[in-house]
Amino acid sequence: MRTKSLLLAACLSLTLAPAAHAQTVTGSGVVPSAAANSAERAIGFAASAPANGALVVVMTDATLPPLGGIALGASERGAIAAAVAAASFDGKAGSTLSLRGIGAWSRILLVGAGTTPAPLALAEAGGKAAQELKSEAHPVTVAGAYGDAGAADVAYGFALGQYRFDRYKTVDKKAPPTGAVTLVGANPVAAEAAYKNRWKPLADGVRLSRDLANEPANVIYPESFVARVREALAGTPGVSIEVLDEAAMRKLGMGTIVGVGQGSPRGSRLMLVRYRGAGAPDAPIAFVGKGITFDSGGISLKPGAGMWDMKGDMSGAASVMGAVVSLAKSRAPVHVVGVAALAENMPDGNAQRPGDITRTLSGKTIEMLNSDAEGRLVLADANEYVAQAYKPRAIVNIATLTGAIVGALDDQYAGLFARDEKLAAALLAAGTASGEELWRMPLHKNYAEKIKSDIADIRNIAPSQGPGASIGAHVIGYFVDEATPWAHLDIAGVNDASKASPLVPKGMTGFGVRLLDQLARDGQ
Repeated sequence: MRTKSLLLAACLSLTLAPAAHAQTVTGSGVVPSAAANSAERAIGFAASAPANGALVVVMTDATLPPLGGIALGASERGAIAAAVAAASFDGKAGSTLSLRGIGAWSRILLVGAGTTPAPLALAEAGGKAAQELKSEAHPVTVAGAYGDAGAADVAYGFALGQYRFDRYKTVDKKAPPTGAVTLVGANPVAAEAAYKNRWKPLADGVRLSRDLANEPANVIYPESFVARVREALAGTPGVSIEVLDEAAMRKLGMGTIVGVGQGSPRGSRLMLVRYRGAGAPDAPIAFVGKGITFDSGGISLKPGAGMWDMKGDMSGAASVMGAVVSLAKSRAPVHVVGVAALAENMPDGNAQRPGDITRTLSGKTIEMLNSDAEGRLVLADANEYVAQAYKPRAIVNIATLTGAIVGALDDQYAGLFARDEKLAAALLAAGTASGEELWRMPLHKNYAEKIKSDIADIRNIAPSQGPGASIGAHVIGYFVDEATPWAHLDIAGVNDASKASPLVPKGMTGFGVRLLDQLARDGQ
């Protein structure tokens, strides 16, 4: 019996801490730098601008504002007013009116922001203008009754709206517009300072997240993801970076994140980026993102149709790092730890099998019934490690976790699961303020019964149909101490846009960067 017990223990140990691949792969094909993407319009501020190129006027109603610093004569203003009346343009948020043949301007674009617009409405007006003018080669002048802070808001929206990802096009590639955009206002120095100190870093963080998620999986995999983030944060004050490779994680007993990646020759990584600004509290808030750089489903193989889109299954991790970039580069007075749980889920002969049992850092065990429910596995080890090593005051997970959340909320909201009411309220408020909205979903105790295992601590899925998004959240939450405020954001429905909106061009959205940035600044 003793011999049999030792043999069983040895076999279980091999399953819980799988051996590494002998082969190491660093990628294939060309790996471009971030600069290889199409250039975007430079954004500047001035007290006046010459009458050439395109003119964007941010409108709050049907009346053309004074537009100081813009060479617009009485006859031109009259022509605009006549066009506004003829088109019944009223300046409502999201409305536009395009005019040509007035004065020396190649085009005049009126963009509505609504009566007494909030910062988000002004940003959306800027993003709408960027979308409308994406094929215009001319310089762009922006004016309106928005004030210094409002000019920065409009510029921020323009920066988000003009994003494009076309670095791999070699045929029929449309040349990006080269003319700069200039926002005209009474105090351009103050407007530029507001933009550069607050909004440009946020736009840079969103851009990083979108770039990482848009890249193909032969370019972005765990090791190269780490390299891209290091490059983005190089020389940024207050930042420290820790990266665990497979050997380090195996030594620590982190069997779930290593196990997910064991079917791929590209080794798993756990990347932790801490940023602490001046005057920030001792305990950080932890943002922990799912970083599956490609998800084939593993042995539980996904259908072939649409599998290509699984290059974006690391969007949670990408947005976590985008938020840290924004906070650090703007020197926000916050303390955060961004965590990327990185693995590639592939189905080779060394891959995990349904029915395998893996062990987390804390020693808890998971019966893995379906290898396509891998996001919750990598987050289990990531949550336990950040809790142990960084003692956060709260943990927020963000992941493209379930198709069930898409069925429930489509592409209008991300799903919010939370055990802590204060954290849930803060996340809902941050979502409204940032424009990345959430919808509270249930974490009923009965759902937790469905993940109990007969041979391990829990299972990674329910063996029968049920509330898939809530069950996934329960699995993740099992690996966060009940005393720690915790929330989980399921962004599977909002990480990829099928059509453009003012702040989000078609493609990977970078959802979560603005939300997490706002949450941290709000003092959660």
